[in-house]
Amino acid sequence: MSLIPVASLKRPPHGSALEKRFVAAKDPHWNLLMKSVLKTSSIRVLLRGGGDLASGVAWRLRQCGFKVAISEINQPLAVRRTVSFCEAVYEKETEVEGVGALCIHDAGEVFAVWEKGRIPVMVDPDAESRHAIQPHVLIDAILAKRNLGTTMSHAPLVIALGPGFEAGKDAHYVVETNRGHCLGRLLTSGSAQADTGIPGPVLGITSKRVLRAPADGLWESSKNIGDLLQKGETVGGVDDRTVRSEIEGVLRGLIRPGILVTQGQKIGDVDPRGDRSSCFTISEKALAIAGGALEGILRAFRC
Repeated sequence: MSLIPVASLKRPPHGSALEKRFVAAKDPHWNLLMKSVLKTSSIRVLLRGGGDLASGVAWRLRQCGFKVAISEINQPLAVRRTVSFCEAVYEKETEVEGVGALCIHDAGEVFAVWEKGRIPVMVDPDAESRHAIQPHVLIDAILAKRNLGTTMSHAPLVIALGPGFEAGKDAHYVVETNRGHCLGRLLTSGSAQADTGIPGPVLGITSKRVLRAPADGLWESSKNIGDLLQKGETVGGVDDRTVRSEIEGVLRGLIRPGILVTQGQKIGDVDPRGDRSSCFTISEKALAIAGGALEGILRAFRC
């Protein structure tokens, strides 16, 4: 990966804290751990998973200049589809907060998509594309709450999100995904907190804001993400079983209709705050987790 020599950097504004650091870096007698600045665009990152939390990580890393690619299953099950890059699998291309993604069928196309400033998305459940891409960083962002095959040998740096992984054994780092004081914290040892099974409270509402499949079967709905719902309003159904909203709010997420679901599976999310704009922007949780992943990369490469 290429490095920018400190000597070639332009001097920051006079009197700024950055200038003092710059002067110190230019001083040949200064004992620096790093004497160059890492060029983030030289670092290739492969994410396993393209749901809303994974997409928050992908978005933040792309905004920081990293080359990011996503591997997905052939039928992604994202609920917050308007902020999930995995939607490119269905729509060929998608965009999340100004960052575009394109579904490709050959890992060899990744580099051309990067040249266009977009994120390539591939149907590649086992991340076999890593052999062609040779990522510097692999991030397991499947959030299956168990390890589905990721090992530390998959890339020079492997980061895993959420429970099911042990830092130092399954991945170099683990990022905490449970809401609360430790959300987004980078773990260098141990595991993330176990899944509680209880959604984080929004205006004091937890389980009632989540829509779940009442039975196994085909999910159908005519509602759209961003629709305002009344308490008791029908959202859709599985075969002959109706799904209704238990609260009033905005439909922040809804699984794609025509998908086979299993009983109890999360299929939607109603936000009691009623802010429609939140349906189309990355959540604070996703950005906190993204911050942990970014920290892991910067720590590892000592940027």
